[in-house]
Amino acid sequence: MLWTVLLALLVLLLLQTQLSVCLRELRTGGSSSPAYSSSSSSSSSSYNATQQRLPGAIIIGVRKGGTRALLEMLNLHPDVEVAKAEVHYFNVEEHFRRGLAWYRAQMPFTLPGQLTVEKTPGYFAAPQVPARIWDMNPAVRLLLIVRDPAERLVSDYTQVLHNRLTRHKPYQPLEELLLRKGHIDPGYKALQRSLYHQHLARWLEVFPREQIHVVDGNALIRDPFPELRKAERFLDLPPRISPNNFYYNTTKGFYCLLSAGHDKCLDESKGRPHAPLSTQAFKKLCRYFRKPNKLFFEMVGRSFSWC
Repeated sequence: MLWTVLLALLVLLLLQTQLSVCLRELRTGGSSSPAYSSSSSSSSSSYNATQQRLPGAIIIGVRKGGTRALLEMLNLHPDVEVAKAEVHYFNVEEHFRRGLAWYRAQMPFTLPGQLTVEKTPGYFAAPQVPARIWDMNPAVRLLLIVRDPAERLVSDYTQVLHNRLTRHKPYQPLEELLLRKGHIDPGYKALQRSLYHQHLARWLEVFPREQIHVVDGNALIRDPFPELRKAERFLDLPPRISPNNFYYNTTKGFYCLLSAGHDKCLDESKGRPHAPLSTQAFKKLCRYFRKPNKLFFEMVGRSFSWC
């Protein structure tokens, strides 16, 4: 009889405990039960989470050399994510004082194994930049895209002229800025930016030559794929970009990009007609660049078909 009573009490206690658990689950909307599921989901989510990472590669220049085209073309690669805007972290003091946390916050979100690429063409000619980038990451890979320095100068002037006219501000004709008493003015800033050998010399004081990949900007416009394949190899990327990613737009006069059935052409500023410069002045410019170009060719171990 006693055992029967004890057994009944035990069953009653078990039923009371089970009822308490059920009531608690009903009050919390069943949140206690999926705790393991939530933890598992959180673990899976953190494993796949994207992060903003410092760049593993930077396009350092040159201004008006084709940096935007190179960035957009590299972005065709599935293992590459690019910063959409020029950051100007290493060459603008206001930005640099904000520190690497601010710089990282300007980068895209990437998965582990993806390469973050930033481009700011103003880096190439800024004396303080090479050492600053080295301090961030001495193993970073640098891409330098160059084009005929005489054409680059005219394109540089054309962009400044367009910006001034847009703001309804006057600007001197190119020849007035370029020539002084009939001779090339070495103080003209756009001309100084085309003296590639001077700027590259500063980078080579900090980085080994094999860490700087030179892209032929003129060749990139004529036939993008071979230059992109070289860039893939330099960046240790598997070959994923193909000739099928490009098509020639006869209206615009340059190649556009194809990816996942969508096409993309560079904005209207690309291919903008150059400001006028007399044939005589352009020939003087070409003669002026002959020696600087030769020095640059010797530094990079290759030559280019420039004027």
